Order: sequence, then structure tokens, then C-alpha cells
Amino acid sequence: MSLHFNEVSQLLARLQPRRVQPPRKSVCTIMNSFSLQSASPNTSVICAQGLSKKFDNDYALQHIDLSIKPGGVTAILGANGAGKTTFILCCLGLSKQSSGMLTIFGEAPGSIVSKRRIGVMLQDADLPDLLTPQEHITLFASYYPNPENIDEILNTCKLTEFADKKYRKLSGGQKRRVQFALAIIGDPDLVFLDEPTTGLDTETRRMLWDVVRKLAKTGRTIILTTHYLEEADVLADRVVVVKAGRIIADGVTAEIRELAGGGLIKCISNVSEDYDHLFSQPGVFSLGQTAQLTKDKNHHVKQSFFYNHKLLGSSIRSGYTSSTYTHT
Repeated sequence: MSLHFNEVSQLLARLQPRRVQPPRKSVCTIMNSFSLQSASPNTSVICAQGLSKKFDNDYALQHIDLSIKPGGVTAILGANGAGKTTFILCCLGLSKQSSGMLTIFGEAPGSIVSKRRIGVMLQDADLPDLLTPQEHITLFASYYPNPENIDEILNTCKLTEFADKKYRKLSGGQKRRVQFALAIIGDPDLVFLDEPTTGLDTETRRMLWDVVRKLAKTGRTIILTTHYLEEADVLADRVVVVKAGRIIADGVTAEIRELAGGGLIKCISNVSEDYDHLFSQPGVFSLGQTAQLTKDKNHHVKQSFFYNHKLLGSSIRSGYTSSTYTHT
């Protein structure tokens, strides 16, 4: 039997519907310049006020107020169906908001001005099968006024070895590398990455993380949606937590970690009986094929669970964790 954690569901259960806001004005300052280098730190790359999106009778986004300044990585964290992808689609002009205001670089979403400054990697996307990675990247580079060097992007995204291989013959992880390369080939000021590491192998995930960090250091603005707490903790300067289309928390990573009340533990166990006793332990959230537990900042839950069930491996780093423990 395995025990692990639906990390975002647990975080959302622990968070109160409040917001920790980084210091900024409540009203977005629209960018008047089209140069990232000349943009004031008080201007907004993305400005949403009262943004709502409704499908039939259901709201995917409800009264979103969000201002994102140039530079750094902002993680939009939430469970599946929370509204993360809908927000990105609205920003790209692929889905029109039902009400409220939204601007990208001071322009309407989907304008040619904003498109030339944006790179995007969508969660559900595919490309023509008969083109090679090099052909796809060359084509996308032609859409931008000042694209990156194609050979450098192939090397950065570790695509060189299969650059001339048909897209349909690539593995799932290799296809995601191509899609990531297309998101950054245009030397964009703003990059949207919609759950980019879902299903990726460890090597590809680390490559993507490294490139994201480098982009952020050069002043790019990265919007990363994820349901992995560890990913948000590792990459983001700011975390925006969404639930049912609403922002329920917004702050720097350390503040969100404090709101969550500690860390999360992932365990693997060979327990095959005595489920009632195991489920009764403090912090066990559910039990069956999977189970969820948390610890408080003083490790109280962890100590009780480890003591009663002889779990091995007691070191847990502060904050979010993906560490694995065994049960005997």
C-alpha cells in the first residue's frame, strides 16, 4: 500500500480565505512603453480588475484582481479546475472574459503588440506530426521580430540529438521539450507556462527549471501554473493560490508556506491491514490506495505517526517536501 498526498487539496483545506498581499498599488498602472528595459518597476505586465469568466451557469473565474509587475516568477497554484488555465487563456485572448478588465502590456489580450512579446506553453497542446523540432522552431522564430538563435535554443532545451526527427516519432517528454522551446524562441518579455512539468521525467523537469530560473534572472516575467507545491516553492518569487475561480491567498513563497501551517509528507508503506487504526492517526487525511497527512511546524503530527507506526526516515526539510519514507 502506498501513502502519499494530494498536496494542493491539503493546502487549500488549511488556507483561510484571506490574502497576503505584497506591497503594491491597488490599481494597476498601465505600461506606456513597449520596452522591457525601460519599463518602470511600478508598471504592470498583467493587470486584471474584477475579471470574471462564466461558462453557462458556472464561473471559472470570479472577480479576479491581480497585478503582476515585470520580472520574476509568479506561480498560480490550485487544484484541477481551479481556473488556472482559464486565466491564461483570457490573457492570451483565446477566451474572452465575461466581465471585468484585463490588459497585457497595456493592450487588450490577443493584440498583435502583446503577441509579439509573449511566449506560451499550454497544458494541452500538440504540433503537426510531419515537421521536425528544428522546422517547428524555425517556423515559430519567424513570427517574432528578434528571435533567439535557433541552434542555441536546440542546445538549451536538449533537442540537438533529435532535431531532425519527425515530431510524431518523439516521446512525450521530447515533445514537451519542443513545446517549451517554442515558448522561448521569440525572446519574449512574458512567458506563460501552463503546468509545464506534468508527466515529465526528472531530467527534463530539471532542464526546464534551470531555463526558467535563467529567464527570470534576465528580467523576463514568468507565469507558471502548477498543482505541485514543490515546484512553486523552488521556482516562484510569488505564489497566487486559486480555488473555485477565486484568489484565496497571494504573497511571497515564505508567506504562503506559513499560511499552509508547515510542510507536507509523502510516504510509501507496506501496511496491508489495521486500516481503522491507521486512519485514526492525527493528520491522516484519507486512506485506501492513497492517504494524506500533514505535519505542523513543530513536526507534531509526524512524530506521532512515526512513533505509532515505526516509520523510517525522519528528516524533513522546512516547508513543502516531496521526501519519501518507508513503513515496516
